[in-house]
This record gives sequence, structure tokens and C-alpha cells, in this order.
Amino acid sequence: MNDENKPVEVPEELLNQVAVTSMGELASQSFIDKAYNWGRRNSVWPVFFGLACCAIEMIATASSRYDFSRFGMEVMRASPRQADLLIISGTVTKKMLPQIIRLYNQMPEPKYVLAMGACASGGGPFKEGYNVVSGIDKFLPVDVYVPGCPPTPQALIHGLMKLQEKIDSQSIKEVSWYDKENRGDPIPMPVLGPDLMDPRDFSANGKAKE
Repeated sequence: MNDENKPVEVPEELLNQVAVTSMGELASQSFIDKAYNWGRRNSVWPVFFGLACCAIEMIATASSRYDFSRFGMEVMRASPRQADLLIISGTVTKKMLPQIIRLYNQMPEPKYVLAMGACASGGGPFKEGYNVVSGIDKFLPVDVYVPGCPPTPQALIHGLMKLQEKIDSQSIKEVSWYDKENRGDPIPMPVLGPDLMDPRDFSANGKAKE
């Protein structure tokens, strides 16, 4: 605010880098959420983890032509302990699923999952295959789905922008990772037998839950 308490006009190209506020709003919950989410949305670090042909498009998205570093996401980490976005980029096989869940459990909160492509979202052309999981959302909570076979880099960037919109809508008072009672347990490791079995679907005596 200026001396006459009139709103200050900010050039459009600076709207994402400048916050214009008053002292009263500075201490408000809404401003704390905006500042907190602004920092998170512009520093989303994905795990460098590719599964199939979608991974080629994911790598292309990080190249100079598409350059998703414009969104603060250029730091792709080799360790899940330094990342907050897991991009499932390709076909999820039943033997690979436990490794994916292990990576997800090792990621610190806040963490997000993006299902890239038809295979990760629902199994794709291999859905009826004996060794393919028909959708990673059967085991992990998915925040954004990016359709395509494979999706283009533009589609992945659009999905990342949708994730940023979700981050913008979250409040520090309502998110689960700061709630000791509802923080949630790690995703249990699926059991690979005649088919994949999720331990959450069975009771302590081994019977399926109704």
C-alpha cells in the first residue's frame, strides 16, 4: 500500500514474484498460506524415476526446448528423501510396484503423485496383462492424472501447473502432514502371490474386509 492507502499496481510479469500487502494482512492466516504455498509451488522437486516410454517425454520436458525449470521444478532428485513429487511415468508392473511404494514411503511430507500416461492412470493397452497394475491409484493416492500414450511435454507441463493450482488451494491449518492424529501410516507393501494383494483389504485374521 502507498501513503494514500491506495492499491499499488504491479506489472503483470511481476505478479508471481511480488506480494503487495498491508501490515494487517501480513499477519493473517490467508497471507501465511499464500506465502507458504508460493514457496512450495515454485520448488517442486520430482524424483528422477522413469518406467517406460513416458519417461522419454518426461526427460524431454526438462530439456531446453520445454524447460520446466521455469516453474522451479528443474531439480530432479535421485533420492526420494530429497523430493516431493513422484511422477509415475509409464507401465507399472506387479514386480515393480513394491519398489514404487517404497520410494513413496521414503519421501517426506508434503508429497504428491502424478500419474503420467494411460498406463500409469489405468493400465493402458496392457491393462489385461497378467503382470500389469491397472492404475497406480489402486495403491497410491494420485493428485494429478495426465492422459496420453505417451503424453506430450506440453501435457506434462499442464499437469504440473494443475498440481501448482492444488498446492495454492491448500491451507497450512488443514493439511494432514501437520496433524499428528490424522497424519496417516506408510502405505503397506503389497503381497505378490497369484495376484497382487493389498494388506489394507484384509483383516488381522486374513479374511477379506467387506
